Amino acid sequence: MDSNNSIVRALRIAAVPSGNKGIFKHNNMEELETLLRNVPAGMERVVVIFDGIFSMRGDYAPLGQIVALAKKYDEKFADGVLTIVDDSHGTAAYGATGRGTLEITGTWDVDVITSTLGKAFGAEGGYVAASADIIEIIRQKADTYIYTNPVSPGAANAGLAAINIVDSDEGKALLGRVKENAEYFRRGIEALGYETIPGVHPIVPVLIRDTAKTRATVKALYDNGILATGLAFPVVPAGDETIRIQLSAAHTRVDLDHVLESFEKAK
Repeated sequence: MDSNNSIVRALRIAAVPSGNKGIFKHNNMEELETLLRNVPAGMERVVVIFDGIFSMRGDYAPLGQIVALAKKYDEKFADGVLTIVDDSHGTAAYGATGRGTLEITGTWDVDVITSTLGKAFGAEGGYVAASADIIEIIRQKADTYIYTNPVSPGAANAGLAAINIVDSDEGKALLGRVKENAEYFRRGIEALGYETIPGVHPIVPVLIRDTAKTRATVKALYDNGILATGLAFPVVPAGDETIRIQLSAAHTRVDLDHVLESFEKAK
């Protein structure tokens, strides 16, 4: 498992015994292989679950390597190795056709994809894409599905409309625009001397690495009409304090220049 809090909580709900789960460090394939190699004897199925896009960092998982490792060890277990990716921050946010991390990495043979109709689609609710057998198991066994209200008709229609937009020429143009915005902002913030994490996603983390400076910078941005998310200790470890900038296709070059100028003043 290499994941965000929602996956961690799902494991707690599932009451997976501590001896039957392992956590590998961020995108560390050597640790993942060690975990697969050392799974206790008699285990019938292994599930490798991870984020596509890491929401606090804007980078993505190496899907190709993860799937390759899953296939390498698949025959070791009676029911094989199942791969599950949560691509809530990737879907409709990047990739030439908005297919997210799978499209960016060119890896399509993940067993289960979970994502959201919120975020890029702008609606609400979520979904699981998998084989018919897996979907039927979820329908029959998942308490968090069975004992919740369904998505409202209005939200469902909004989600369908958003999907149709992403698949249209208009959607491809919007995806191209958000990609250009992300590239422009990354170049600009790095030119100002700020530290970022390399990537192509429209989530751009600006690493401040100090709690007081992070809070002061967020306030300075807010005073200039910019709403930015500051992640300070203890939300993140001391030394990893970050301001997360989220870009969209609606942002203009004037908007981006204003944010960059505000960062320059704050510095």
